[in-house]
Amino acid sequence: METIDIPAARRLALCCAGLLKPDWAGFPRPDATSEVAARQAAHAVIGRFGYLQLDTVSIAGARSHAIVLLSRLGPDFDPMLAEELLQPGQPLFEYWGHEVCWIPLEMYPLFDFRRKEFRHHPWWGDLVGEHPRVAADLLRRIRDDGPLRSVDMEGRGSRGWWDLKLAKRVATALWSSGKLAIRERRRFQRTYDLTERVIDEAWRSRPVPKREALERLLQLALQGHGWATAGTLARTWRLSLGPAERNALLRDMEEKGLIAPCALAVGGGKRTPGWILPHHLKLAERLRRVRPRREQGTLLSPFDPLLWDRGRVAELFGFDQVLEIFKPAARRRYGYYCMPVLAGERLVARVDLKAERKQGILRTLALHFEDPMGKAVRREDRAAVGHALSRYGTALRLSAAPEAGRR
Repeated sequence: METIDIPAARRLALCCAGLLKPDWAGFPRPDATSEVAARQAAHAVIGRFGYLQLDTVSIAGARSHAIVLLSRLGPDFDPMLAEELLQPGQPLFEYWGHEVCWIPLEMYPLFDFRRKEFRHHPWWGDLVGEHPRVAADLLRRIRDDGPLRSVDMEGRGSRGWWDLKLAKRVATALWSSGKLAIRERRRFQRTYDLTERVIDEAWRSRPVPKREALERLLQLALQGHGWATAGTLARTWRLSLGPAERNALLRDMEEKGLIAPCALAVGGGKRTPGWILPHHLKLAERLRRVRPRREQGTLLSPFDPLLWDRGRVAELFGFDQVLEIFKPAARRRYGYYCMPVLAGERLVARVDLKAERKQGILRTLALHFEDPMGKAVRREDRAAVGHALSRYGTALRLSAAPEAGRR
């Protein structure tokens, strides 16, 4: 079995995530010279991971999917464009990937197995079977009257995700099973339409068998991660595989030469078993000679592909990635929407931001530097945070305001 150490795995992860020089891992170069070029660059980023996770929170001035693209494509990329990527004629579709994601249209056939599994909704069970009249009325209304926005569905209002209107829940179930598709989003509101009017028959008519689909999804997960454990790979796509089935699948892929077993040396003679794409072993070795610039910081979304696996982040970066959105304010340590700051190959700080559009201000509510050894904050770390905030503020066309709190 091959072995990789933590510094090499960390640098490989950053490279595969597009956070080092783009061309080192075949990542698209930033290009926002025109809307067409910017849109193509955004699609290329999504294609590298296979997904772009969506999230509703916009308190920091942009939603997660825009922040992920900004961190790769730079401040010239218009974050408002990220809100309009899903439109008729664009090579994307919306579906359950890592979570709700925008996914390259060419991957639509890979999710045939999930659409079949989700005929019984993973949360609500056989919702369509329990409410056939509501489902039939929704399908008939959309067929006869055209696309339907979620905000225009009939039913009494709701106060939260678990108390949605019945029509919205049924629409979600029909979308999950492939009967409906998301035609577009406007102001982050979904517009539902019949799948055959959104997804071209060329993609609908050639579903990929589950086994082949799983292999391709796991390869794509490794393309975005570099080195990863079997658990991380399965969680990338929320695959409902038991350990025995998952490990057998990975061993079959190894026999085909698609992936290679690779252990992470974590110190004290201990090794964490994992997997890697064969050509990434050479890339990891070349990256040992790289010295990323530490003073040029980048803000990362808390839902960034690099960060969502908390255990992996702790192992590779020594960083406790926490999400405190759902905590009461009094119990938060870092802030409501805390964004880590990447400087070179280190996560050096985390910042809680609030965009105040009317005042034209990007306000820093809290700033916490990482100083596990109790030492003074490094000058280059402060410079990296300043650079990251300036870069982000420029993209949002907001001026950075003094921090309300920092450590």
